[in-house]
Parts: sequence; C-alpha cells; structure tokens
Amino acid sequence: MNRAKNIHNIQTQKEPWDILIIGGGASGLGTAIDAANRGYKTLLLEQYDFAKGTSSRSTKLVHGGVRYLQNGDISLVIEALKERGIMRKNAPHLVRDLSFVIPSYDWWNSPFYGLGLKIYDLMAGKLGLGPSTLLNKEETLALIPNVNQEGLRGGVIYHDGQFDDARMAISMAQTAENQGASVVNYLEVKRLLKKDGILAGVEAEDTLTKQGFTISAQVIINATGVFSDNILQMDKARVTPMIRPSQGVHLVLDKKFLKGPHAIMIPHTTDGRVLFAVPWHDYVVVGTTDTPLKKASIEPQALDEEIDFILSNASIYMTQKPTRKDVKSIFAGLRPLAAGGDENDTKEVSRHHKVLVSTSGLVSVLGGKWTTYRKMAEDTVNTALTVGGLPEQKCATEQLPIHGYDEKADWNHPLHVYGTDAQKILALDPEGNTSLSSQFHITPNQIRWAVREEMAQTVEDVLARRIRGLFLNSKETLKIAPQVAGLMANELKQNASWETTQLNHFKNLCKNYQL
Repeated sequence: MNRAKNIHNIQTQKEPWDILIIGGGASGLGTAIDAANRGYKTLLLEQYDFAKGTSSRSTKLVHGGVRYLQNGDISLVIEALKERGIMRKNAPHLVRDLSFVIPSYDWWNSPFYGLGLKIYDLMAGKLGLGPSTLLNKEETLALIPNVNQEGLRGGVIYHDGQFDDARMAISMAQTAENQGASVVNYLEVKRLLKKDGILAGVEAEDTLTKQGFTISAQVIINATGVFSDNILQMDKARVTPMIRPSQGVHLVLDKKFLKGPHAIMIPHTTDGRVLFAVPWHDYVVVGTTDTPLKKASIEPQALDEEIDFILSNASIYMTQKPTRKDVKSIFAGLRPLAAGGDENDTKEVSRHHKVLVSTSGLVSVLGGKWTTYRKMAEDTVNTALTVGGLPEQKCATEQLPIHGYDEKADWNHPLHVYGTDAQKILALDPEGNTSLSSQFHITPNQIRWAVREEMAQTVEDVLARRIRGLFLNSKETLKIAPQVAGLMANELKQNASWETTQLNHFKNLCKNYQL
C-alpha cells in the first residue's frame, strides 16, 4: 500500500469513482474488497488510521455468539457461524480455532450449556471448528488449572474462533488494494456534494498536509461505525440518530492468570453478561462490559466501575485474583449498535446490521459485528449497485483469500499474522530481526515494513495497530517508542521535530491505556 500513489490516483481520476466508501474499519474495508473484486472503481477514505476505532478494540473473537443463542437471536447466530467458518478458511494465518471452557458450579449447569452448545455445533454444520463436550471436575481442572476449585462440579468445552482484529483490518486493506481499490488513511470527508438533491461526491482534506480534494462518485457509502450519525447529518441536518454507542472495556493481564492455551467463558456475571478470559499474544484479555453512552469518541476511556466490574467478576472464578496493579493495558471500544429498544439496556440490542438509503442516495451500513463483516459488505454493495445504477456483478468474496493467506502459518512464530509476507519482512535487513522488547515481539524490520507496505504514518499507527504493543503492555510500549520514532523518521524522511511531536502525542495517548 502506497499512500502517495493513492492520493495521486485521486488527483488524476477524470471520471467519477463508481463507489466511494467513507470509513476504514471492518465494514468499510470489507465493502472495498467486495466492490473492487466485482470490478468497480473503488475508493476508500479513512479520517484517522485503518481500524483506529471499534475495529481494533474487540475481544479478539470470531464467533457465532453463544449469548445471542441464549437471547433467541437464531438467525444472527446461524449467519455469524457461517461467516466464522469463511473467515477461518480465507485467512488461516489470522483466524484460528480456540477452545473455551465453561466451569460449572451447579449440577444442572453443565447439561444445560452442553445442550445449548450442541445446538451451536449443529448450526455451524460443515464450517464447525470442533464438537462441544461435557467435562467432569478433573478434566475441567486439567484444562483451566487456575479456575476456582471450591464447589466446582465440572464444565463444558466448546470451540470458537480467535483473531487479531487490527492485523486483520490491515490485511483486508491490502486485499482491497490487491483487488484494485485505492484506500487512503488520514483523509477526512468534510462535506457531501449534491447535484439536484442527489449525492455526486465529497470534499475531503488530508489531515497530515491540509491539502483539499473534490472527489466525484456514482454512489457514496457511509461505513463509519459509531460515527455514522455524523455522516447522516452531513446529508440531512435534522436526522434521527441511528446509532446507540455501547462501550466494551477489556483488561490485559500477564499470562500467569490463565495457565494453559484454553479460554474461560464465565456465563453469569453480576450484570447478566458473559465474561471472557482469552489468551492472546502471550497475555490474557479479560472482558467485556456493555455500558450505554450518549456520545461516541475516537479514544473512549474505561470508567472506574467498568474496571472494578471486570476485576471482581474475574476474581470469583480465578484462584489467582487479579488486581489493578496487575493490569498491563486497558482498552475501551464502542459498539455501533443500530438504534431501537430500551436505550439503557444495550446488551439486549440485536447485533444484526442494517443497510439504509437516504433520499439523496447515501448508502449507510449500520450495526453488525466483526465476524459478519463479509456479509455486511455483500449486502451493502448489492444495495449500492441499485442506487448508483452500476452494472450488476455478483459477490464472489466467499472464496476470496485474505492478503498473506498461508495454510501452513506457524502460530508459534511471532510473525504468523503476516502470512506469506513474513519471509519478506525477515529479508529486509539481516540485522533487523531482533526484538526491541523482551515483553512482546517488535523488530526494526517490522517497523520498516509497516511504513513501506502498510501505510503507517505515525508512531501510534505502528505501536497500536501494525504491532499490538499499546494493547498488550502500555508501559513497555512507551519505553521503546523513541526507537520506533527514530526508525520511522528515517523511513519517512522526517526531522527531529517530527519525532518530538510524535512522541509527545504518543505519551499522552498511553495514559488512556494505563491504570
């Protein structure tokens, strides 16, 4: 991916783009892949960095949604289980099977969840990742030895998917480019342009250089997640809000709090949600919460009560009780829930997506979840074709491999998330493959690759999303930030002043990820 080349594409494009997508998260990138794969001239504009918002802040699960089954949302579960299987098939270097153990402390819990999970398995059909099984007490302890033994009767093991969300997003951006799309980060849409009341293009600004652009398009897609209402209001000033943000918080702990490769799913927290403790990059992610918010922000912050909720509920089930001082990083994400229902009870709101069309022709994709990004994109492009009067082409992304596709990816190797690009990274500089940190893997070659091939423009881009340091261990990440800034300045041909500005920004950002 080359940002300068893509900006040049915008400047030299004489005919209108077929499809212009606003938003570079999961739904926007998925839509760019689908549209470009069908042969349409596709442009994606992202105000910040790819996956800066919700799409880098998930629980790192590719799942059908056991809780949605419990809520009776059968159609969503079936759709998500199918898409889980497709993600696993098309991106084996980024998505893998993860086994989850539900500990049981009541005699009826294991059979109850065992039956529900058998239905879950049946719904997955041929795309299932493995059968669920009832466990006795000894089997449960062998799988999750750190679970509270007092009153433990047994458990259930089932299978879902796990991935690295931001790395998936970057690979999707590369896939979109491979299909012929142009994707650009740090390019903000400032205004929607209309001709005779119908959308005809946008005015945009490069937030790094302040250069302005006027861009024409046949159809414009609003895929901005929790910020969808902002674009809807650009289209029509007095529009009913369509998004209800819900905040989910995650704490990251040392791997000693989860001894073994299996995740724990806690089915009953004090607020009726489920809680996960998931192994991830040699750490443990514990979450999440579901807190209704009035307003969306690009850097949401965890509330004290959310932190206390996660720690107290995790402590009930863990022999080693985590405390605030054990938290290596904390991150909050906002779910872009499509409006409807009780505004104070977001955990009951459906995670189904909606595709809406305004009277001016703005196509908006709202709601949804990471796992169903491909189906969301398919539905969105199908709608866009009608709105834009584009020649009809069928969706073919079910069989489309994601960039870096590698069936033989070694998940024990720290570069597995790059798939077939891993060897290219290792070959950049023979002396550039030693990690700068002992707490997570980050090499000079990875930093160079992020700038040269993955459109990283800032220290935050590298340390938060190209490499997940900020989400794993924020204090350690801050220590190595100066080395990262130096390497990036060399690649981007920036001066010492740029380094200082970058480091000051990153230092302030880190405060949001620390307790």
